[in-house]
Amino acid sequence: MTIHEILKQYWGHSEFRPLQEDIIHSVLSGKDTLALLPTGGGKSICFQVPALALPGMCLVVSPLIALMKDQVENLQKLGIQAQAIYSGLHYQEIQLILNNCVHGGVKFLYVSPERLGSDLIKDHLEQMKISLLAIDEAHCISQWGFDFRPEYRKILAVREYLPGVPVMALTATATARVVADIQEQLGFKETLAFRKSFERLNLHYIVRHHENKLEKMLNSVTVLKVSGLVYVRNRKLAEDISQYLIDNSVNASYYHAGLSGDLRQKRQDDWIQNKTRIMVCTNAFGMGIDKPDCRLVIHYQIPDCLEAYYQEAGRAGRNGANAFCMLLYHASDAVIMRAKLAQNFPEISFLREVYNGVGAYFKVPIDEEMSESVDFDLTLFSSYLNKRPVWVQKAIEILSQLQILEVSEALYLPSRVRILLPGNQLYSFQLDNPNYDELIKLLLRNFGGIFDYYVPISEKVLAMKINQSERDLIEGLEKLHQLGIIDYAGQKTKPQMRLKGPRVSLEYIKIDQVLLRNRKEMEEKKLEAMIAYAENENICRSRKLLAYFDEDDVIDCCSCDVCKEKMVVYWTSEKLQKLVLLLSYISWEKAYTVKELTKKVIGYKEEELAKAFRILVDNGILQLNSQQLLIWASKKA
Repeated sequence: MTIHEILKQYWGHSEFRPLQEDIIHSVLSGKDTLALLPTGGGKSICFQVPALALPGMCLVVSPLIALMKDQVENLQKLGIQAQAIYSGLHYQEIQLILNNCVHGGVKFLYVSPERLGSDLIKDHLEQMKISLLAIDEAHCISQWGFDFRPEYRKILAVREYLPGVPVMALTATATARVVADIQEQLGFKETLAFRKSFERLNLHYIVRHHENKLEKMLNSVTVLKVSGLVYVRNRKLAEDISQYLIDNSVNASYYHAGLSGDLRQKRQDDWIQNKTRIMVCTNAFGMGIDKPDCRLVIHYQIPDCLEAYYQEAGRAGRNGANAFCMLLYHASDAVIMRAKLAQNFPEISFLREVYNGVGAYFKVPIDEEMSESVDFDLTLFSSYLNKRPVWVQKAIEILSQLQILEVSEALYLPSRVRILLPGNQLYSFQLDNPNYDELIKLLLRNFGGIFDYYVPISEKVLAMKINQSERDLIEGLEKLHQLGIIDYAGQKTKPQMRLKGPRVSLEYIKIDQVLLRNRKEMEEKKLEAMIAYAENENICRSRKLLAYFDEDDVIDCCSCDVCKEKMVVYWTSEKLQKLVLLLSYISWEKAYTVKELTKKVIGYKEEELAKAFRILVDNGILQLNSQQLLIWASKKA
């Protein structure tokens, strides 16, 4: 089948979106290809279509389990054989999937970057007939990107097992520096990149400086009776704001990584099906979710960087309809975010202390290596060092990124508990069931907020505190879970830790201080760019965003709060009528970008025409098609 026949048969489309066909032809010609398409730009089609056109299998590296599951499920619904390997699967399940891949029973195999580097998968790769290696969220491979994951650096080594297989890297957000780094880290034979403009003409970017964010947010979701998202930075706030909206008669719910998998899926489905209008969420929500009619995204707090903001705000208006992206800002936000960033980069002395502590904790002699990874309990180790777990975990993350030690992803997926009953009912249960009283009191003493949100726990530490075996404690938690007293999600796999190379003494630990300093400076620049966007009152917000992504040849959007404030009463009704007459003489056999259309009209300034086009779109004389191009309204059909 041709690529157009594949597109029609499986996705029901007769035409590709701009750049998709060029990207697909590049891959089919065997070239390493980087595709930069904005959120909602159809990235998955770019590797799924050529993979179906090629013999053999497509190996897809993806960072999020939820995203992998979603894409696999969608492919299976289309009758395409797809599987995913990620943490939590049993060995027998993985072995069965790999055997099916070897014998040709799978067309798409999704793997997490952590699993990709495992010996089990490497042993099977050479036996598989792989025709394409696709890297989703490719910015994760760059230390200059906004979501750097060192596990992505293992992909280059895997290419040695796949000689002659082209690589397609896909991302929605990357600066020029990140683009170059992606291509270098993936071993591109030539620096081939396809880039679609990040401009979204249907999005109205708005920043509101407000003392009372709750009041402003409520007013916005009440006035704009549309489907929307409210992004916050922590789980407790997601729950509190959701309840505030519900108390004020808004159909709302909340979503964060602390919810059970089944509940996350249900809440996601309820929002997509419009059973829930406003979803209050952390950044755990949204990756890979396509809801065309979402028309409002509110950021209650500023993100770390403009890449994250653009990606999250871009979940609005995917169907081309006008949508609103609002950032609520207060001067204190900048202070908080700068302090948080400083905490993310511990002192070199602390990194050395944690490294030395790992060697001592696991009794590794100086100049000796750890022959294999061992079970690692963050809480116990932090107690051993007499340091806060959150500080220790951050140090371990950095030491892992510096390739000084190795830790499995399970470290970031601890067991979680939340008490479901209100206090008075819980007290009654304790009186009626004294055999559970000690365990419940243990939870209450050790975890503040356990009624409000899920708290990470270490079963081993809790068992030691009440002089009980870990197995008995887990059994008690599971029984309370079955009775509906708590929601307990046990850790599926134990975190694994290993020092890379022989242990060295404290004074000889080599930490790349220049690299760390550069990375911190980069993060500071990203944050300052985000703060500058929020505090900007003079430059069009769309231009401000696009300039960050190295797009300078753009004009004012005429729809953000800055542009609206600056707009003068220039386009009277009479002037607009004359312009419409001129536009009616233009050939509308094709759609135009704003800049292309301004060149078709003689006698007006480009900036003024851009404002007029916005007015004509609002009045239904011009319209935006699905590719964000201007068309004459009568040509819509």
